[in-house]
Amino acid sequence: MNPRVLEIETSLIRKVAAKRREGTIDLGLGEPSLRPNPDHFAYAMRYIEAHGIRYTANAGDLLLREAIARHYDYPGMTDATNVCVTTGSQEAMYVTIKTLLDPATDELLIVEPTFPSYAKMARLEGIAARGVTMSEGDDFAFDAERVVAGIGERTRAIVICSPNNPTGRVLHAGEAEKLVSALEARSGEPIWLIHDEIYREQTFVEDEAFLAERYPHTIVTNSVSKSNALTGLRLGWIIGPESFVENAIKTHAWLTSCTDTFAQQVALHIFGELGGINEHVSWYRAQWAGVVEALETSRMHYIRPEGSFYACVRLPQGVKSYDAAMQLIEERNVLAIPGVAFGDAFEGWLRLSWVAPLDQVREGIKRIAAYVKEYV
Repeated sequence: MNPRVLEIETSLIRKVAAKRREGTIDLGLGEPSLRPNPDHFAYAMRYIEAHGIRYTANAGDLLLREAIARHYDYPGMTDATNVCVTTGSQEAMYVTIKTLLDPATDELLIVEPTFPSYAKMARLEGIAARGVTMSEGDDFAFDAERVVAGIGERTRAIVICSPNNPTGRVLHAGEAEKLVSALEARSGEPIWLIHDEIYREQTFVEDEAFLAERYPHTIVTNSVSKSNALTGLRLGWIIGPESFVENAIKTHAWLTSCTDTFAQQVALHIFGELGGINEHVSWYRAQWAGVVEALETSRMHYIRPEGSFYACVRLPQGVKSYDAAMQLIEERNVLAIPGVAFGDAFEGWLRLSWVAPLDQVREGIKRIAAYVKEYV
């Protein structure tokens, strides 16, 4: 066995989520509960009936790549040659890390707390990875000065998930400008920014930053999984400078040849419809308002979500998040993800996914608040 694989632990998030049983209020996995728009599938079926389901180019369907580049319209990244279509955003991130970083010389800096896959992908490739943790006292807001201070001699890339999983925090324009200005002022080889935009369409503030709009050494990963309730479709993409993308396409081709042709046609219809990628935005905004109200009523300490579909609540001092998650599922039949799943810096917190019907989310928050109150 590859020792790197053996050293990497299995997902604690999935382990906890597997505890779900009948009647459980599920605030666990980050998976939309909405049903996808069937029109996208009907379009794809018409295409398949007419053309079959043959391979596309390794990089993906040309029309889809053009549509993605045109939609996001990042400076210097507006052509099909700036896009590689991938099997979900997970593959997009893996391909990016594998293509960009040299295990012999480079280090990946990860802004934390965050989803654990980035570090595991780097470890699988033998790439050094190190976290830089945002301040708990500031509810883990993105802090450019902390990020810059975390840069080491070997740092070649910084990965930022904004809107963030698990915290729901968003990188604001002012902090992004500070970060980019500091990187531009450095001498030597540029440091790359990898922006995971998977929750871009679930943003609830007005000054959010999209790094590729400002910094040319940015690589963006995203997918239709969260925006359009299509997690199982496995359709994502990389957007970046052409010189990077042409090499990422080689890595992608060796991993999967090309992304599912049917899925690509579904995505093409989404990008071809006015507002298609944003078709669920109004639902999330209404859900967000109800969740924030429920959190306020609970009187728990929580991080006000600025994006994504997560809310995080602080456990009483000394209570371990995994123990709390187990007690909640066993004694109160509500499932939440322990903060320790996102790194030691997030111990003492619970992550709540609020995609379930609002009445269930409210009830789940009530049960968690009752649990927390026992320790106060």
